[in-house]
Amino acid sequence: MNSKYYDVIIAGGGPAGTTAATLLAQYGHSVLLIERNQHPRFHIGESMLPMIEPVMDRLGIDWSQGNLRKGGAEFIDEATGRSTFFSFEGIYRTFQIERSVFDQKLFDNAVKQGVEAHQQEQVTRVQCSAQDVHVDTDKAEYQGRYFIDATGRNALMGKKHASINKINKLGKFALYKHYKLANTPEAEIVFARGNVQIFLSEIGWIWSIPLVGRRLSVGLVVQKEAPAELKQDALFAHYINASPRMSELLAGAEVLSEVRMEADFSYLNEQRYGQRFACCGDAAGFLDPVFSSGFLFAVKTAELVADQLHQALLIGNEADPEMQNSGDAAYQVGFKTMYLMIERFYCSGIMQNLFFEQDRHPRIKKEIEAILAGDLWQDGNGFQQGLLSGRSRKN
Repeated sequence: MNSKYYDVIIAGGGPAGTTAATLLAQYGHSVLLIERNQHPRFHIGESMLPMIEPVMDRLGIDWSQGNLRKGGAEFIDEATGRSTFFSFEGIYRTFQIERSVFDQKLFDNAVKQGVEAHQQEQVTRVQCSAQDVHVDTDKAEYQGRYFIDATGRNALMGKKHASINKINKLGKFALYKHYKLANTPEAEIVFARGNVQIFLSEIGWIWSIPLVGRRLSVGLVVQKEAPAELKQDALFAHYINASPRMSELLAGAEVLSEVRMEADFSYLNEQRYGQRFACCGDAAGFLDPVFSSGFLFAVKTAELVADQLHQALLIGNEADPEMQNSGDAAYQVGFKTMYLMIERFYCSGIMQNLFFEQDRHPRIKKEIEAILAGDLWQDGNGFQQGLLSGRSRKN
C-alpha cells in the first residue's frame, strides 16, 4: 500500500490529464497522474485549432517543433463542385500533429514540472467522500483531497454514475488509415498549405489531414446506414475511391497502417463534477470530429477544472460538490456551440446555404471562422448567439 497523500489524483495521461496535472503542479500542489498504457501510444485526432495555443503557452510547450503548420479548413462537395475555405491565420498559430509523439511530449513535460506520473497502471475503483478521496489501482491504493477523471471515452466516473447520455443524429463511427504520399504536384500543394480538407460524402464525410514526413491521415465518418455487403475495409475503400480528389491524391501512395475504427461516438456526461471530483476531456463529453474540437475541449476543460480547483484547495473548499459549477458553465457554452454547429452540418442545409455562400456575408464568415478556430468564449459573436438561442442570422 502506498501511504503518500496527494492534493490531486488524476486518472488518464492524455492531453486532458497532463494539462490538468501540469497546471496544478505549477500552482504548487502535489499531483499523482496515473496512465493505464505506456507512452508513446497511438491516438487519432491530429488536427488542432488555434485556441489551443494559449493553453500550450501556459504549459511551456513549443508545439511548432516537429509539426506541420495548419493554414485552415477546406470543405469540399465534389458532387456539386462547390468548396469553401476558412483561414486560421490570426493571433494564434495551429498545427497538424502526430498524437503519439505530442501526447508523450505533454506527459514528459508534466513530469518535468513536478507531477508524479505512473504508467501501465489502471484505476479500478474511486471513492469520493466528504473527508477525502480513495483510489485503488491494479498495483496500489492512494489517498488524496481531489480526483480528476481524464480517462477519455472510458469515462470512468460517467460509467460509475450511469450518467453518459448518447447524442444521436451525428456520426456513428469512423474508419481511418495513414498513408505516405508519392511525389506528385497534388501532394506538394497539400503539404505546402497544411489545410485539413473535409469532403462531403453520401454516407457522411471524409477527412484528409497532412502530417510531417509526407504522411496523410485519411478517415471516413459514417452517419447514414452503410450498405450491408460492405464491411470495414471494403466500406472504407468504397467511399474513399468514390472521391475523385482523394483517389488522385492517394495515387501511388504507400499504405502505412491497416484500417482502424473508432466507435461509441458523440455523448455528454451529465454528471461532470461532484463531491471531490471533476471530469475533463472526453470523460466529460465527446463530439463528432468534423470540426476538430476534441483536443481543444480536452485541454480547455482541464484548464477550467485546474484553475477552479486551485482556488478551492487554497481555501480548503474542494469538498463542495458545486465548486466546479462556474467552470462547467463555461464548458457547456463551448460544448453546446460546437454540438449545434455539428448538428446543423448533418441535419440542415448549413453547408450549401451558408458555408458555401459565406463570402457574400463577411461578418458571418468572420464569426463562423472564430467558432471553427475554437474561439468559443468570446463576447459579441452574433452567429454563436444565434445558435445558442435557436436562431440563425441571415445578414
